[in-house]
Amino acid sequence: MINRTFTIGGELTVNRLGYGAMRLTGQPGNFGPYPDWQQGLDLLRRASDLGVDFFDSAWAYGPETADRIVGEALEGRSAVIATKGGVDKPAPGNIVTDGSRDTLLRQIDKALVNLRRDRIDLFQLHRVDPETPIEVSVAALAEAQADGRIGHIGLSNVTLKDLERALTVAPVASVQNRFNMAETGEQDLVAFTAERGIAFIPYGPLGANPMKAGARLEPKQAIAWLLAHAPNIIVIPGTTSIAHLEDNWRAWDIADRTAGEQER
Repeated sequence: MINRTFTIGGELTVNRLGYGAMRLTGQPGNFGPYPDWQQGLDLLRRASDLGVDFFDSAWAYGPETADRIVGEALEGRSAVIATKGGVDKPAPGNIVTDGSRDTLLRQIDKALVNLRRDRIDLFQLHRVDPETPIEVSVAALAEAQADGRIGHIGLSNVTLKDLERALTVAPVASVQNRFNMAETGEQDLVAFTAERGIAFIPYGPLGANPMKAGARLEPKQAIAWLLAHAPNIIVIPGTTSIAHLEDNWRAWDIADRTAGEQER
């Protein structure tokens, strides 16, 4: 058996199989509200009923609509909610990165409303802004942490050097980079965060049609590989189907078997 939980920032203990809300937006490219809002609410509540207690969203998903549906679905429920800021999508294909203090604090204030929370458990810098030193962005998040608007600080799409620079400003509770069994280029960062008790939250957990020995893997097999790979990994597969959601939850059984085989 492998450990099914991880404690983010030494405070927030969550099931290591979470849910990523990027797909709960409208059209390809993640614009607009989810077409069947009630279906999305039902999906998120079913995830919560199964035992998912970590939900990952972002300002840029929609933009803002993923935060809104997550907030509505989970209002009054016990859940750790993470979101991100510093990236906006004003038009398809036009991603604007802005990690300035004013933008981050404005997005935090709006996310509190959208998520229907008094505090955002984990707020992550979505991308490093080439025009703003990462130290400035992290200092803004530390300011929001000090006044109680956010609980913990996370980073996404960062290098090891970025993380080291951020750590000179404030504690970092999580890193979210692309990582899966077909794309393992972030292994050094996985190991670095594991050694320091920092959560590693891989996006793209299924990869692009993950293969093993010439056979395409089922999603739950790819998820199980991540769960067994490192104890600080929190996996956030996204789906719009309750049937797929329930099947993904069965990844725990495969992960336990995988870990047992590795130990032998």
